[in-house]
Amino acid sequence: MRRYGGDTLNTAIYLARLLQGWPAEVHYATALGDDPLSEGLLSQWQDEGLFTERVARLPGRMPGLYLIETDAGGERRFFYWRNDSAARHYFSGELDFATLLNPGQIDVLYLSGITLALFPPARREALFEALAAFRRAGGLIWFDNNFRPTLWRADQAREAHERVLALADVALLTLDDETLLYGPHPAQQTVQRSLGLGCREVVVKQGARPCVVATEAGQWHVPTQPVARVVDTSAAGDSFAAGYLAGRLRGASIPEAAALAHRVSGAVIGWPGAIIPREAMPAL
Repeated sequence: MRRYGGDTLNTAIYLARLLQGWPAEVHYATALGDDPLSEGLLSQWQDEGLFTERVARLPGRMPGLYLIETDAGGERRFFYWRNDSAARHYFSGELDFATLLNPGQIDVLYLSGITLALFPPARREALFEALAAFRRAGGLIWFDNNFRPTLWRADQAREAHERVLALADVALLTLDDETLLYGPHPAQQTVQRSLGLGCREVVVKQGARPCVVATEAGQWHVPTQPVARVVDTSAAGDSFAAGYLAGRLRGASIPEAAALAHRVSGAVIGWPGAIIPREAMPAL
């Protein structure tokens, strides 16, 4: 069955759903080709309420393709065809960061470790400079680690993640990914390292175990909720991020936002694919 998804895209769509009716706009920045598949994707994203004027169209390019197999417990196995994707060409090119990250037009930027991996080293350095300027101008930065070993080496990812964490207002970190980067360690070590780098609010996701959320003011352990049946864990972390960030934007406390994040993620993993039907979304 053909579906669409992608880490930051999943978060953007669920965030748009959760903020529906609020004075907020969710814009998505990436690149597509000029083929019929790209046209269909763009239309679907717009139907979800995403603003797509920052989606570049690259003639002759196509979206990246994924094949995902799931086992009886909903765990995934990935196969990729994305080395020549439109997004990879877009992020490796000479992006106009001043326009893309204009603090007069956007208040918050959400990006992931996969986003960082798409930039070649020289352009990644330019991105870090642009992020710092965006932060100095009052913009907020949200970061999800999403480390994929097939995209780059762990030492490259560690250095890049730490550069962003030093600027981040909120970090959503999956402990399994942090373990791939730093070796086995408890969530508390991830919290301490991230706060020490300068991140202001750290969320450590631990699958079915309670998430850990920490600021300089305190720490919370928020348990997950029972899920009747896990069908597909695609977008589990991405939808969690959307739930948490939507909750915080809507004025929820940290424990309330984390509880909402667990509810959203729990609903998502009960359906096949990354994007569940709108009617299956949990009530706020």
